[in-house]
Amino acid sequence: MSASKRPDNRPLSARLALTWTNWQTGIVLAFLIAPLLAIIPLSFNSGSYFSYPMAGYSLRWYQKALLNPDWQRAFLNSLGIGAMATLIATVLGTLAALGLSRSSFPWRSVVMPLLISPMIIPVVVVAVGFYMVFAPLGLTDSYSGVVLAHAALGTPFVVITVTASLLSFDRNLVRAAAGLGAPPWTAFRRVTLPLISPAVATGAIFAFATAFDEVVVILFIGGPSQRTVPRQMWSGIREAIDPSILAVATLLTVFAIALFITLNWLRGRTGAQANPNA
Repeated sequence: MSASKRPDNRPLSARLALTWTNWQTGIVLAFLIAPLLAIIPLSFNSGSYFSYPMAGYSLRWYQKALLNPDWQRAFLNSLGIGAMATLIATVLGTLAALGLSRSSFPWRSVVMPLLISPMIIPVVVVAVGFYMVFAPLGLTDSYSGVVLAHAALGTPFVVITVTASLLSFDRNLVRAAAGLGAPPWTAFRRVTLPLISPAVATGAIFAFATAFDEVVVILFIGGPSQRTVPRQMWSGIREAIDPSILAVATLLTVFAIALFITLNWLRGRTGAQANPNA
């Protein structure tokens, strides 16, 4: 008999507790997605105001957002800055995680909190710090400064995910590769990296999402040429309430859902590699 068809032999109290937990989870999820359920339909409104009932259904605001040169430039900036910041964050975060995962690494309890501090410190404080450091170096109002700042924000996500993966990594595999004559770089490229690649990819996705959605840092160190989608939305809300912002918000929601599905798939791969005999 398959697992799905087996009778539930758990006590009634356990089944009721599970049912109540499921209801609680559903209530929390409904509370979190309620704003989205209100915004997404308005992006298809044919009228020019954020109000219910809607005047009708139309794709005019999607057309305006996708064909507007300002929005197109913002999308390209977000993709370019996010891709470069993710590449830097992934390399630096993976190298840091490899060092932190070694038992012989000194001051690990001090270095780890420093690496993940951008996740803990309020982003406004981080943005002011970036400005104070980058301004004397001439990195404000430049793509290089924006990329470096977003890479610093994304690196902690890579460090955490890769470090968690390395905790269950069997280092005897690396020792076996070294015993067979493989140099350290070859052992890393052929043994370590393939096994931790799902965790590296997961951290990279988090880093990209952080760089793509961040608005506070870009307000401090970015210039008109580095206007990203979040900054364009911020400016649109402040200067003129344009329903095309709702269309862009809906597209970003779809993008976030796609990232979430990808993360679940990568977690499944990570679990399968960690338990190959399951």
